[in-house]
Amino acid sequence: MSTEEFTPEIVAFCCRHCAYSAADLAGGARLSYSPSIKIVELPCTGRASVIEVLHALEDGADGVVVAGCLPGTCHYLNGNTQAAKRVGRVTDLLKEIGLDDQRARMINISAAMGAQFAEKVQEFTETIKEVGPSPITRKTRPNAVLDTPEDPGPQVES
Repeated sequence: MSTEEFTPEIVAFCCRHCAYSAADLAGGARLSYSPSIKIVELPCTGRASVIEVLHALEDGADGVVVAGCLPGTCHYLNGNTQAAKRVGRVTDLLKEIGLDDQRARMINISAAMGAQFAEKVQEFTETIKEVGPSPITRKTRPNAVLDTPEDPGPQVES
């Protein structure tokens, strides 16, 4: 499959105060970016846990963006700093299991930066197109527990 045919599924965890507002501003200004980006509004990116980012990847996302306030402007003091550390942990985990660490990214943006939001998520989309489809998704990986035939137990001859 060429990069032209592949449309990556991307989840964007966005801070309500900044990144979500920037995405809304980009939409209102009719700025173009990939329609396959699924935005999840969070009160603060500090709520984006390592597990949630990994679940998004496991559930079919080819990439995950965590988009929060600019450094020093978090409405919850340091939520964006915590989120950046968590995204760093996710990229470390991806490397450890042999996946491309470019599948997760933290971006910092203010509410007034609609054009920059569109630009950054489109740039991330192009990066994911180059990386290719995720090899680990529930869509393609059978569930071992459900796919294992039931053990009939010991066979008794009559």
